[in-house]
Amino acid sequence: MSESTRSGAVAAPDAAPHSDEARQALELLDAAVGAMGGEMRSGQHEMVRQVSESIRSGEHLLVQAGTGTGKSLAYLVPLIAHAMDSDKPSIVSTATLALQAQIVGRDLPRLLDAVRPALTRPVDVALLKGRSNYVCLHKTGGGFPEEDAPAALFSLGEDAAPHPAPATDGPSSALGRDVVRLREWAEETATGDRDDLVPGVSDRAWRQVSVSSMECIGAARCPMAQECFSEKARAAAADADIIITNHAMLAISAFEGLAVLPEYDVVVIDEAHELHDRVTGAVSGQLSASMVTAAAAALRRHASITTGALDTAADAFEAAAELVPSGLLPGGLPEDLEQALAQVRDASRAALSDTKTDGKSEADVDGGRQVARSRTTLVFELAERILAASELNEVVWASRPSTFTPGSGYVQPDESAPATLNVAPLSVAGRLREGLFEDHTVILTSATLAIGSEFGPVAGSLGLSGPGAPAWTGVDVGSPFDYPRQGVLYVAKDLPKPERGTSDAQLEELLGLLTASRGGALGLFSSKRAAEEAAEALRPKVDFEILCQGESSLNALVTQFADEPDTCLFGTMSLWQGVDVPGASCRLVVIDRIPFPRPDDPLMTARTRAVARNGGNGFMSVSATHAAVRLAQGAGRLIRATGDRGVVAVLDSRLANARYGGFLRAALPPFWATTDRATVTGILERLSGR
Repeated sequence: MSESTRSGAVAAPDAAPHSDEARQALELLDAAVGAMGGEMRSGQHEMVRQVSESIRSGEHLLVQAGTGTGKSLAYLVPLIAHAMDSDKPSIVSTATLALQAQIVGRDLPRLLDAVRPALTRPVDVALLKGRSNYVCLHKTGGGFPEEDAPAALFSLGEDAAPHPAPATDGPSSALGRDVVRLREWAEETATGDRDDLVPGVSDRAWRQVSVSSMECIGAARCPMAQECFSEKARAAAADADIIITNHAMLAISAFEGLAVLPEYDVVVIDEAHELHDRVTGAVSGQLSASMVTAAAAALRRHASITTGALDTAADAFEAAAELVPSGLLPGGLPEDLEQALAQVRDASRAALSDTKTDGKSEADVDGGRQVARSRTTLVFELAERILAASELNEVVWASRPSTFTPGSGYVQPDESAPATLNVAPLSVAGRLREGLFEDHTVILTSATLAIGSEFGPVAGSLGLSGPGAPAWTGVDVGSPFDYPRQGVLYVAKDLPKPERGTSDAQLEELLGLLTASRGGALGLFSSKRAAEEAAEALRPKVDFEILCQGESSLNALVTQFADEPDTCLFGTMSLWQGVDVPGASCRLVVIDRIPFPRPDDPLMTARTRAVARNGGNGFMSVSATHAAVRLAQGAGRLIRATGDRGVVAVLDSRLANARYGGFLRAALPPFWATTDRATVTGILERLSGR
């Protein structure tokens, strides 16, 4: 591993000689800033230079760019310059749809308009998502069976009525009406992209008009291939200079070796702090007895074969899984469960063999048969993968639907419910190194990539450490914000150590802060239950509104929070990373506890134990590093513009008192810090204008 380097808070533009590539990109940046009527942001110049040098040298780059740096412009400009000479496209990968939409809908069009006179040719941009994000015209045209019977879609309301509903001219259920609207929309949309449908529909409705990659019968056999929206998006990407996609697509390309992305030479990974978890999620799998039963039913219905062996295997799997407690299976699979999974594997493999075709039959393009085979293939692959988990260095655990037990403080698994087996890689580092870093130049950027001045923990989790790891450089280009003058970090060091649930002491502390601030608070909670409990307890005690996540759409809640300076918004992880509300409406950010992984998280537990077995500190390498990045993301909601002022209040005394507190604080912006309650309430009163 190369040593990471860290520039000053703001690197000087002439900190190093400029290559021709960097000079070209910087000239484009100057042209863009001038044409758009803006100003060069602090750190932007240095980030453009660093990204350009990385593209030139082929050395990977981790670049931390604080909020307000304008990092999307700082990496898009070098990619545009690179496009002038490269015969391969570049990739921009994001974690969230919001950033994807911002880049495609706002940042790139404005930038390309601004620099067009300086370009030798036009730059083509394409947006590429997974297949299930596009409406399937073969399915809307009747080529695939509906997942719900037509009667359920078009005859019943959302809740079945005891008496027949009066006759109507169309579907009477909300689901049925959505499906009709989707089919009409499919005839007029230019993209078929779910995100272009306004208003949106439920996941259940969308499944009626979309297919997964496994269900798709393929362009060679589909009668609608020429009109297929997903195929059109792939074709556009193949001819593009810059492709905007997401971390899941990048993971599938790197892990599975599937050609879901065109061959590319450079990839910029924005929101890179999310890459590890998004990759893990994309390559994890779940297998339940109900999935086996559904595959058998689909085979009987659409492939006309007997499924006795698969039905028997499903029953054996369900019986064996009932005996497995929820959680990690560190000792491997129990013998009866292993035998049942072997039955599932063998029966599904035999069923796939029985449903093969010669490639000339009409059955090849029958949607129902394809669905049946895809479901059976998934069952077979998961059973085989779980059985080989120890050899593949993967982790297996059992999970069940959860219920909230009063007094426990946590949502607990319902052990009487059927179990689902989960499988995930113990580490994604090796596969990312082979599938992503070996053959491409990779630039990773985020506002939270380093802990203190160290990029090593994040770099290591992605495969950039250890023998044979590729060279990389880590650079912090700083932030335009004056954090010590704009923000205060308050840690309630005298509160008891957090236990399960929300304590009375925490609620009292929170009430005092809200009262001093007169609202304008974003409450970031470790669980949905904690956010709801806090909102319920505090609403009768304050004279301003407290919104809670789940009471309306997230977009509507954030809009109301931004528009009403005294309104508060309480919520969970999607608010920790997804809220951008500059101004007085967000003058107080409250974090109820350090966002460690749950102690019963099976995958985190397995990874912690693995680090310890290799002589490392599992807690610091896994849990503390995870918490540090999440904590920095949450605290980053406070200062979003140069005129913002406010307080980040952490109601977890461990941040001040525990030995690892310094490690966590090093990941936060350099706010002015205090543990004195009177001081912070005085500051909040002044901020509220009292």
